Amino acid sequence: MSGDIDAVDRLLASARDESAVDDVHVTGVMMQYYEVCERELWFDSRNVEIDRDNAAVARGTRVDDEAYSEKRRHVSIDGTIAVDVLDDGRVMEVKPSSALVEPAKLQLLYYLWYLKHVVGVDRDGVLAHPRERRREDVELTPENEARVEDAIRGVVDVVERDSPPAATEKPFCESCAYHDFCWSC
Repeated sequence: MSGDIDAVDRLLASARDESAVDDVHVTGVMMQYYEVCERELWFDSRNVEIDRDNAAVARGTRVDDEAYSEKRRHVSIDGTIAVDVLDDGRVMEVKPSSALVEPAKLQLLYYLWYLKHVVGVDRDGVLAHPRERRREDVELTPENEARVEDAIRGVVDVVERDSPPAATEKPFCESCAYHDFCWSC
């Protein structure tokens, strides 16, 4: 059945009906991993625990915890997305650097898409890199909605595979928390 129905429709059905038989969950982090590395996404989908002591993970957590803390509230929706909402109603995603800006933007766009299509709330977003003192406004345009929906299909495809995608060397592999899973064999 799942192969006959579009992954976006499957996700929406799951999100709107807790008793849905074909349960599909896609998180913002999964969207980011899809953009960065499909292998990382596959490991994450199997609950392969990453090294929380990894310097990059710790730095990102610290920046996220500290930046704009007086102006934002954390909101969890359906156990699927966790967004930070600014006091003016915009959705904010905080990242320690702009090195991987497109994956962070896709994550934020997914949050905006989910809010619109599942919750029924239209919002704009802000992608912030506080250490660089950079902020970028992000809007869910029709083109961005199509980008999100294509990524949802890609995420579901990767997650439903029986084995991980092949490892491919990328410039940031050395700092990845999953590095040992890919390159130690």
